[in-house]
Amino acid sequence: MTAFLAIVLTGLGTYASRAVFIVALGQRRFPPLILRVLEYVAPAVLGALVVSMLTTADGTVLIGLPELAGLACAAAVAWTTRNHIFTLLAAMVVFWTLRSLGL
Repeated sequence: MTAFLAIVLTGLGTYASRAVFIVALGQRRFPPLILRVLEYVAPAVLGALVVSMLTTADGTVLIGLPELAGLACAAAVAWTTRNHIFTLLAAMVVFWTLRSLGL
């Protein structure tokens, strides 16, 4: 199996696993409690990504100026805009800028 075929099959599998839920549940209405719970999925995933980025396999925390500045920026943008996309974009711009400057 080539690497290209593995990538294509993985992409198709991922697409199919997500499409099944959209097709099967697309016409149904969700209860208000479920909708309220789903509002917390994006912040939880973002938090999990940040924690996994800042720790090693043995549990050591690796944090420097770019990480701290990105986290502070993310907190400020999330607090003011309540928008997950803006939060992620602003934090990544700050992180990548400081990282490219070698800080």
